[in-house]
Amino acid sequence: MEVAMISTRASLLILILSLCSPYKFIQSPMDFGPLNLLPTTTTASSDFGRILFHSPAAVLRPQSSGDISMLLSFLSGLSLSKVTLEARGAGHSIHGQAQALDGIVVEMRSLPAEMEFHRGGEGQVSYADVSGGVMWIELLEQSLKLGLAPRSWTDYLYLIVGGTLSNAGISGQTFKHGPQISNVLQLEVVTGRGEIVKCSPSKDADLFNAVLGGLGQFGIITRARILLQEAPQKVTWVRAFYDDFSIFTRDQELLVSIPDLVDYVEGFIVLNEQSLHSSSIAFPATVDFSPDFGTKNSPKIYYCIEFAVHDYQHKNTNVHHAQRPSRPRHERRRVKAARWLKLKKKSADFRDLLMDKISPDSIEGLILIYPFLRDRWDTNTSMVSGSTDRAMYVVGILRSANPDPEDGCSHHCLQELLLRHRRIADTAGARLGAKQYLSHHPTPSGWHQHFGQRWERFVERKARFDPLRILGPGQGILPRTQDAAAAAYGS
Repeated sequence: MEVAMISTRASLLILILSLCSPYKFIQSPMDFGPLNLLPTTTTASSDFGRILFHSPAAVLRPQSSGDISMLLSFLSGLSLSKVTLEARGAGHSIHGQAQALDGIVVEMRSLPAEMEFHRGGEGQVSYADVSGGVMWIELLEQSLKLGLAPRSWTDYLYLIVGGTLSNAGISGQTFKHGPQISNVLQLEVVTGRGEIVKCSPSKDADLFNAVLGGLGQFGIITRARILLQEAPQKVTWVRAFYDDFSIFTRDQELLVSIPDLVDYVEGFIVLNEQSLHSSSIAFPATVDFSPDFGTKNSPKIYYCIEFAVHDYQHKNTNVHHAQRPSRPRHERRRVKAARWLKLKKKSADFRDLLMDKISPDSIEGLILIYPFLRDRWDTNTSMVSGSTDRAMYVVGILRSANPDPEDGCSHHCLQELLLRHRRIADTAGARLGAKQYLSHHPTPSGWHQHFGQRWERFVERKARFDPLRILGPGQGILPRTQDAAAAAYGS
């Protein structure tokens, strides 16, 4: 009976919106039969991970933020319904975070790809006002025509602006400029109530901070003002190979400690011959490099630092002859060394934990490991980190599995991989205080533990900006129930 009620309400919503607005609203094949199976609906039922397949009741293709506002305003009136709504960009999540089972998926790429650029004069900032559905690669291509580029990136640029700002957006520039959420001047957001709000650090700051890193729980980002910088004319790009983890981390720490001289720092764990020759780590063919990876019973692991220095062709500059900063006083050096020693021990502990759970000869994929500086992050945003140290390490296990039913990874195999990764994450959290980035927790209690002392603030923000818990069902943080909806409606 409840499912029938949801279907009826969704159909009523579709009818009203189709009469009142020019945008496209696509019902799912369960309403019209298999002959109406549309590619857009199929896409909205899956994501990059291809682990979960949750079919929505409908898919919305908005042409403006007003279309999304109208939809959410209507849903806000359905107080006893469980209809939810999820914004979907490039669908690069892996655990169904961009899916809405029996709910509504909003295809953000349908928004017009609007971009307006402002070049600041001397002492002023440059920025771009862009639609939330614009991909970072599109912003880069257009900004470069003006000699400008965003200050902070993600490693993969075929993601939408609104999607990465809802997480954090980290890459090799994070140690220098902070994550993408620290490089935003203003947002346009459609809240769970259907209100269109322009917010910034000085206007409706609580909504601004909630949405940044908020995992889509408080509002949908439909427009963002992104900080830009001058694009370099040349880049000196270096990859260094190590067989000693302590030296590898020491050199990474040196590089991120001189942000005035270095512009990009990342690191990789090189487990085997396959990962060495992958597109992410491969050395030029002209380099005669053949390391010994040992044997299956006695593997040898290597590490790679990738860093870059930008050359803006300013007078009296030469990236090849950049000097290291002068040595600090003895007292400062000792304090700093003690901090780094603590960080190195944590990173080494995680490396040992990882190698205890993963066989170097069998993994397909990339493992990232590199530090960034905590003072580049705004703690008022919804993003949480486990470290209180000056620097934090990001460790990314970017693993893939062959879905071929005959010689690939079966369903049982996939579940084993997911369980193994869950154990790594849980153990790292318990032992080292680590937090998951691009988080996934199977239960609301797991999310409670993830946010820790910030949980109450998260819940309070949810109650203000999305009281009926319509937004972000794919994350499973605060599920929408009839009791919760009724309580919010009554308040």
